Amino acid sequence: MAIVSIGLIELTSIARGIETADTMLKAGQVTLDFAKPVCPGKFIVMVHGDVGAMKAAVAAGLELGGAKVVNYLTIPRVHPTLIPAINAVLDAPQRVEALGVVEYFDIASAIVGADAAAKASRIQLIEVRLGMGIGGKSFFKLCGEVADVRSAVQAAIDAGGERSTIVSTCVIPAPEPSLFKEML
Repeated sequence: MAIVSIGLIELTSIARGIETADTMLKAGQVTLDFAKPVCPGKFIVMVHGDVGAMKAAVAAGLELGGAKVVNYLTIPRVHPTLIPAINAVLDAPQRVEALGVVEYFDIASAIVGADAAAKASRIQLIEVRLGMGIGGKSFFKLCGEVADVRSAVQAAIDAGGERSTIVSTCVIPAPEPSLFKEML
């Protein structure tokens, strides 16, 4: 069964993150996707379930997390390639006209941006990297035709709203094949 709606809370405290995960699971009929520490000493909790249960779980988590919450998200209808891109289980693209990269200071913004990008244009998500080994930053990579990649990157920028913390973006038309191979 495909995951349809997700909720995520990103916290500055590992202990409070573990407690928040427990609270979220007890608040609604949701399934835990992950509850784990990420760099630099933050903790993320992601759940999925029907929209009402997921929103109830996130609301309960936000209440408990309080001032320790860095960011959060609820996405009622995730793009079908988002979760595979987070889990790094997508097939490698065969042909690439353009490569796009969007980099964030936080995790929730990267997930929201990747979902928006995938929904906005005919692109292929390559990877959504969430905060491990990169100082707590997150980023996603995508490919497609140049106009589609530009449109998807802009959609990601627009999707963040006030809580988004974009570091940088790029669109590289006709990326050097050896560079692109390294990106996979």
